[in-house]
Amino acid sequence: MFQATRRRLAIWYTTVTAVLLLLFATGVYLYAENTLIERVDDTLKHVVEVVERSLAIEPSREYGLQVNLKDSFRDNNYAGVEDDRIDIEWFSPNGELLWSTLDEPLEIPLKLGRSVEQIGSRQLRQMTKRVEFGRYVLGYLRVSHPWFEVTKPIRQLIVDLTLGTSLMIVCTAAIGWWLSGIAIEPVRQSYQSLKQFTADASHELRNPLATIQTNVQMALAYPEAEPQQIQRQLQTIERLTQRLGRLVNDLLFLARSDSGIVETSYQILPLDALLIEVIEEQRAIAEQKNIYLSLHLVEPAPEIYPDAEDVFNVKGDWDQLARLFTNLIGNALAHTKTTDNGEAAIEVELQLIKRSHHPWFQIKVSDTGKGIPEAALPYIFERFYRVDPARSRSQSESEKNAFTGAGLGLAIARAIVENHRGHITVESQVNLGTTFTVTLPAAKPEATLQ
Repeated sequence: MFQATRRRLAIWYTTVTAVLLLLFATGVYLYAENTLIERVDDTLKHVVEVVERSLAIEPSREYGLQVNLKDSFRDNNYAGVEDDRIDIEWFSPNGELLWSTLDEPLEIPLKLGRSVEQIGSRQLRQMTKRVEFGRYVLGYLRVSHPWFEVTKPIRQLIVDLTLGTSLMIVCTAAIGWWLSGIAIEPVRQSYQSLKQFTADASHELRNPLATIQTNVQMALAYPEAEPQQIQRQLQTIERLTQRLGRLVNDLLFLARSDSGIVETSYQILPLDALLIEVIEEQRAIAEQKNIYLSLHLVEPAPEIYPDAEDVFNVKGDWDQLARLFTNLIGNALAHTKTTDNGEAAIEVELQLIKRSHHPWFQIKVSDTGKGIPEAALPYIFERFYRVDPARSRSQSESEKNAFTGAGLGLAIARAIVENHRGHITVESQVNLGTTFTVTLPAAKPEATLQ
């Protein structure tokens, strides 16, 4: 499929470029031809003007006035190349040839103006003018120029344009094939990502649906079962439907985020108060796992940021930012376990930093968990990606409520950060811990940051 698309793109690219090149070559050809014809015509016109000024006029009994041929055309020889000479002919008012530089007269009738005549194997560009003096017609002057000065360079130009255009079309075809490959690569990657996404989503949906179906079939198969057993089955179905609902909502959020239609309500809000609220919500889970959860606010120096009342104000959506930090803290809680000496901690740090003369908030979520392998770090924000798929199956229901067990939590976190024009990065060392760093633009005018 992709090869056929690439081939069609290359063909279209080459065809369009070939048409443009042919139009350009045609324009060059017509311009060069017209330029050469104008040059020849200018030469003929100049010769006519020179000869006309040099005519010696005398009285005549037959015509009233006539041209003295001996005085007007003293030199019968034209100094020039044989194939590139200009020949002159003088005719009487009756059209009789009286004088010529040609060895043999041309059997061509007089035609006033410019014309192209074929004489044997030769072509001549001619200009014929009726010479008048007052009311008297002195005669007709005809000058001829070999047409090969136009045809020869034109033929060479046609050869050059043909070769050049053909070479350019071949090069364009090769470049078009290369560029179409570059253009189709993101589509190929998107298609592969879509296939992987569909497969992962199907896998995540298949297990809960199968479990729900099994419990429903058991309830229908044993209608006389004990009420406690039926209640347990209904509770299981309820938990699974809630999990499916969260999964569907997460997928819908990511789809809307990709399409740029996420409903956001931006307002100025205190980021420190938001973090305090999120930490309080997660503190119960942390206490159950004997994990110390803390928030560290780094106050900026007064000389750097004098207004301390709204120093942590940020422009954003409260619900989305709360979801962002709930996912990050929930992820840390899910993957941090108490060590033998009872040391396990998660620290959230908020501080104001200056980046390129702009104020930014830097929020770090650090844990003392088992860390993430270096090979997995580039993929940690991909959808449905889990470093250890078995971890989500070992989570309790309370943990799954805090963090999406399907592997969408960090993908959602990145989408929220990007919606707020921020950045998110991760640093981790195996058996030492992981640190997620979120940077968000501050709502304070940059002029207050020195």
